[in-house]
Amino acid sequence: MTRQRTIALFYDGYETQANDGPLGRTKSFLRKSMRQTYRRARNLQPYTGFYTAFLNLRRSLESSGIKVRVNDFSYARANPNMPIGITGFRSVYDKVRLPNPAMFGPGEVPVPSDTPRVVRDCNLQIVTQPSEWYCKLWRPVLGDMVKPMFVGIDTEKWPDLSWQAKDIDVLIYDKIRWHYDERKADLLDPLLAHLESRGMSYLVLRYGSHHLRQFRAALARARSMAFLCEHETQGLAYQEAMCSGVPIFAWDERQLVCPHEIKIAPAGIEVSSVPYFDDRCGVRFKKRDMIAAFDQFWEVHSHYTPRDYVCENLSLKAGAQRYLELFDTLG
Repeated sequence: MTRQRTIALFYDGYETQANDGPLGRTKSFLRKSMRQTYRRARNLQPYTGFYTAFLNLRRSLESSGIKVRVNDFSYARANPNMPIGITGFRSVYDKVRLPNPAMFGPGEVPVPSDTPRVVRDCNLQIVTQPSEWYCKLWRPVLGDMVKPMFVGIDTEKWPDLSWQAKDIDVLIYDKIRWHYDERKADLLDPLLAHLESRGMSYLVLRYGSHHLRQFRAALARARSMAFLCEHETQGLAYQEAMCSGVPIFAWDERQLVCPHEIKIAPAGIEVSSVPYFDDRCGVRFKKRDMIAAFDQFWEVHSHYTPRDYVCENLSLKAGAQRYLELFDTLG
């Protein structure tokens, strides 16, 4: 009988905490339950992007027949030579101090000045980032130990909705994060005005201010989605939309805006709001070309096949394969 493979993952964040000790898991569970109840009652997203990525990683591995142990300190200590995965917010670096060789990601990388300490104390051998452009940003700090690794999209959890009756022409996913007043005036408002001038229907969802069920319901009704975000390391929301069969009109200025990342970015780095994308998925546009680009996109929006791209490149199976490809080099 073949023994089932087991991988120990450690996550620390707002939803689940990597608490050591006999009562650690109980404390984490209670905090998680209280937080989700509070946020759902206020129509806020219950999960952060890092936790969603962690859940997708766990589902990817489990769907490939791997048993996943989460925040199991005793198991890791009993097997000190066994590689482990560390994920989540920066708080995980101070909570997971184990002798096991480790791979980090998905999650929040340390600040550059703290990187040598974190690599040493957490025994990190690989630090993953969700796409190649973000690896390029961190290689001057982390060197060759930084590797690209996306998390898979659950294609069953996000089924094809293209067959459903549609009454929204454009779902606008507003994830503008910096200089919001300026971008509202020169990007969002002009797009809305153009849709209104054409007599088209639309719905705006602001990132962080809606529940997941609202996003799912909107995708079922939408013929297309405008994705407004300066840059993304992976971009789960637009990929979930593509998996649902919704073509994407993506603002992709390809300029780094985050003030903290600008400080460490190598000269000439080119970023993206849709780092996983091809001609099947929709259209990228720059702000100066938005109106003309939208009209061209709309003429052929029904011919795009974004779900095909996701199933081929970003499935749970593909995500597990990429994770194991890197994880199996630890030792």
